[in-house]
Amino acid sequence: MTTQPVAPEALDQVFRSARTFNRFLERPVGDEDLKRLYELAVWGPTSVNSQPARYVFVKSAAGKEKLRAAMFPGNAEKTVAAPVTVIVAQDTRFYELLPRLTPMKDAREMFAAQPPLAQETAFRNSSLQGAYLLIAARMLGLDAGPMSGFDAAKVDAAFFPDGRWRANFLVNLGYGDPAGNHPRGPRLAFGEAAVIA
Repeated sequence: MTTQPVAPEALDQVFRSARTFNRFLERPVGDEDLKRLYELAVWGPTSVNSQPARYVFVKSAAGKEKLRAAMFPGNAEKTVAAPVTVIVAQDTRFYELLPRLTPMKDAREMFAAQPPLAQETAFRNSSLQGAYLLIAARMLGLDAGPMSGFDAAKVDAAFFPDGRWRANFLVNLGYGDPAGNHPRGPRLAFGEAAVIA
């Protein structure tokens, strides 16, 4: 199969016209929608198929209150009000699953023997997977508001007390309310941010 460019409308939906939403409509996001979202995003590539990202889809009032306590002031109310907040976390021992995920190569011991490499790999690839989640959400008609304005230690204590998973960043999900958007910020030009070597 030869890969072809997608339609311009798809590019608009995922990138050019997509926005980071601060407010969402009072329209629920169902559990089946979240499963569909995961089942699409999971196909994004990761180093040695490591798949270190772990997700907590926080919908309940009790879960939202636990998140409120960890949010920086500007992010607390919008997080509580969003239909879903995803904690994109990293599994610090992701390599224990590598015999199943990468059966053609024994990569488990490489990471188990080198904690700094495992930590770097978990962080980098869970960040990638979180970005895939954002793109998949937009492709499925959801809107997203990614955030890093929170106390990760408080999120970890509230949701991951055993210490194996660690929060990377958060994403509010739902059906966006454009009335809450700020004016769109500019982007750097190619020559400012990229070179061809």
